[in-house]
Amino acid sequence: MFKNKAQNGKNNICGQKVYELRKNAKPKISQRMLAEMLQLNGIDVDKNAVQRIESGQRFVTDIEIIAICKIFNISCDELLLR
Repeated sequence: MFKNKAQNGKNNICGQKVYELRKNAKPKISQRMLAEMLQLNGIDVDKNAVQRIESGQRFVTDIEIIAICKIFNISCDELLLR
């Protein structure tokens, strides 16, 4: 049976990269700040959703991926490909 999981068993492949982008930002961006930035881009998420994305517990929609890329000024390839 087909399962909708990454090879590592997580529900997304971009969570670790979101974490790295957030921590390496100057100044650092908290999970709450990222959630607020996403909300300003029309994405209804909270701090807990960001935490679940980063830990791989939550699926990430294409709309959310585009908003995350816009916030960090990166391409979708940079977010999704390692």
